[in-house]
Amino acid sequence: MNHVQAAGTALTIAGVTGYVIGVFAFYPGRGFSLAGVMVGLTLLSVGGAFR
Repeated sequence: MNHVQAAGTALTIAGVTGYVIGVFAFYPGRGFSLAGVMVGLTLLSVGGAFR
């Protein structure tokens, strides 16, 4: 796994965790979790192209 895929994995996990927490409790910036998931998935898919 290269560094782009690792960053994508970490960002996707953080985004999903933030989204799940945001469903149950309001916190400032919870809307950024969706952007984190989208960017993380993009990095995961692009990271495979750099082999």
